Amino acid sequence: MTTEIRRKDTKNRVLKQYESVRKDGRYCFRYPIGNGKRRSIYADTLEELRKREKSVQKDIVDGINLNNDLSINELYERWVNIKRGLKETTFSNYKYMYEMFVAKDFGHRKITTVKKSDVRAFYNTLNEVRGLALGTIDSVHTVLHQVFDLAVEDEYIRSNPADKALLELKRSCKRGMRCKNEKPRALTVPEMKLFEDFINTDKRHEMFQPIFTVMLWTGMRVGEVTGLIWDDIDFEKKLIHVQRTLVYFDRGGTERCGYAINTTKTKAGDRYIPMLPQVIDAFIKQKALLELTDRKCEISVDGITDFVFLNRFGGPFNQSSLNRALGRIMKDCNFKQIDSGVKDPVMIPPLANHWLRHTFATRCVEAGMPVKALQSVLGHSDIETTLDIYTDASTDYTTKELAAAHAFFNNNDLSGGHSSAGKNEDDHSAVVRPIYAKSTDVCEDI
Repeated sequence: MTTEIRRKDTKNRVLKQYESVRKDGRYCFRYPIGNGKRRSIYADTLEELRKREKSVQKDIVDGINLNNDLSINELYERWVNIKRGLKETTFSNYKYMYEMFVAKDFGHRKITTVKKSDVRAFYNTLNEVRGLALGTIDSVHTVLHQVFDLAVEDEYIRSNPADKALLELKRSCKRGMRCKNEKPRALTVPEMKLFEDFINTDKRHEMFQPIFTVMLWTGMRVGEVTGLIWDDIDFEKKLIHVQRTLVYFDRGGTERCGYAINTTKTKAGDRYIPMLPQVIDAFIKQKALLELTDRKCEISVDGITDFVFLNRFGGPFNQSSLNRALGRIMKDCNFKQIDSGVKDPVMIPPLANHWLRHTFATRCVEAGMPVKALQSVLGHSDIETTLDIYTDASTDYTTKELAAAHAFFNNNDLSGGHSSAGKNEDDHSAVVRPIYAKSTDVCEDI
């Protein structure tokens, strides 16, 4: 009878089946995964190796598929092929986000090797190294989380490593730590007045005056404004019916970029907005400009035509072209301010379409509009979204009001002995309520 010779390590400990010691002293467990293939795990100590062996054995018992070397990219392709129920534009955006920011680097990782810390580190790199805004990373996370969900469902991995992976980065941004974010801010009252005065008088940008005025005084999303057709405008009842969104996106293939009609962002987005006088005037001016330049709508998108706001080619504007127009307006307006010779002139900050919506919301808060009414006008389905705007705006407004109150206390000797003997550079008596705060026509009709 032959006695089995058991292998031992340098400490004379008996090694189990599939265990071995490498020349560099590390321990290896090389186990079969089916189809004649094997997989190896390594550890510096025998104790650590056997802990990992137990994890492998648990995966086998639980039916986790060990016979796979799938990369994240390979599973992403499977996700693309089976995903259903998304709008074409949403799906296209998801694919763009993954292929632009994941596929070329992180996507080559093997599914089974990715840990939660790896995903968190990847998101931090997107923000801190590649300079992506939090909203963009959130879109990347949406896709990546679904891809890992598929890996869990197909039993390639036990849990989703993307679970809560973005939470830490979001919290750090909220705490004001270093984080590239794209949160819009409202124009101040002087900035808003300067912007309006400039687009109302500068002939170089006359083509954009109506659409930016409508955006500034209705709070509509850019896709809602560009998707308006003339039948949506009821001059008699002074109402705008917001019932669709026009999107411009990369369709892929030879067709590349094109338009599509979507429903509004939320159910609450399908709404009627009363028109303020300046909004009615903007629509009237737009009609006149189209007639003057003999521009007619030359495009039909998903059966919709007769768009209100047209570019020089007879097609609707898109978000990018309007953002570029805002950039030109900002530059030309600021050059004019600098050339005026005024000391410390008001300047327009770099702004984008969504700033106009945020500015409208802020003016409404300053005018005392109830939060539920503002939610209805903006088309928010979740009141928390409205409350975020409300809190930002009212905090800034309250600071100004308290400064005005402080000046009043000083002027009436009510400051508890803390009033200054005379005016100085820090005197806040010049701080007054924003000029729109007492206006009765800002949001009264909304």
